[in-house]
Amino acid sequence: MMNTKQIFYYTLAVLIVFSSCKDKPERAVEGKVKRETISFTPKVTGRILDIYVQEGQLVHKGDTLAMLDVPEVSAKIAQAKGVVQAATAQSNLARAGASPNQLKQLEAKYDAAKEQLNYAEKSYKRADAMFKDSMMSAQNHDEVFAKYRAAKAQLDAVTAELNEVKGGTRSEKQEAARGQQAQASGALQEAEVAYSERFIIATNDMEIETISLNVGELATAGYALFNGYIPSSTYIRFTIPEGDIGKYNKGQTLSIYIPYAKDSLQGKVLTIKQMARYASITAAYPDYQLEQAIYEIKVQPDNVTNAEKLLVNSTAILQK
Repeated sequence: MMNTKQIFYYTLAVLIVFSSCKDKPERAVEGKVKRETISFTPKVTGRILDIYVQEGQLVHKGDTLAMLDVPEVSAKIAQAKGVVQAATAQSNLARAGASPNQLKQLEAKYDAAKEQLNYAEKSYKRADAMFKDSMMSAQNHDEVFAKYRAAKAQLDAVTAELNEVKGGTRSEKQEAARGQQAQASGALQEAEVAYSERFIIATNDMEIETISLNVGELATAGYALFNGYIPSSTYIRFTIPEGDIGKYNKGQTLSIYIPYAKDSLQGKVLTIKQMARYASITAAYPDYQLEQAIYEIKVQPDNVTNAEKLLVNSTAILQK
């Protein structure tokens, strides 16, 4: 026979087992209000001279958001312009050949070189005769001969230069001059394109959420200066465990309650895709099994205008 104390513990154990066998209360499926985000970044590094928009403002594609000061690019433009001018002049000279004045200067240079060679040749002949008669040392003889060879080389060089000018500039030299001109023009164009990038232009419509820097601060190329949302891109994001994903289909209409707004909305399932294990879960108290895959459901509200009024990252609950 069991005494009263034994009966009490037996009854308590039965109640615990019975209660554990009951189904757990089903939690509400929670999600978050989201919008597609976008950022605008400068393509060149510079100090911010002016910002033309404010946080919360709706900007449109093509609007100027800010202007940067890029002194390095300005210096490159001035330098490139000088190189273009020099290369253009060189290219024109190669095409046109020497001017009459330049030709006269070369002819005078040729005459002088020829006279110098004649003098050096006569000096060498005298020195050679004296050397043969043992009236001049070998060193002095060699010095006179070296001067004669130098004068002859000088005349050969001037003669070649004069013949080139009279015969016109060689096609290879003209082609090289044109190449230098094209290269200089390309460098100038590149600098001018970089200078035009001092303006930060909106590439899409966007509602500005944050402006990262202020006037006077340095904005580096690629740094997100303006961040915000694409208009009419509001959607509701839910994370569903593998065991429950069979309840939902693409195109299915769902009823969603927004607690903070105390309002409901209808929306269609836009996409269903598997999430990575490390991705964020929308439910505040997820009841997922570790071995289950997790899926993301993206719901597009039917009334886009009303959906735009919802706060980003506010909680949304799926209604049964």
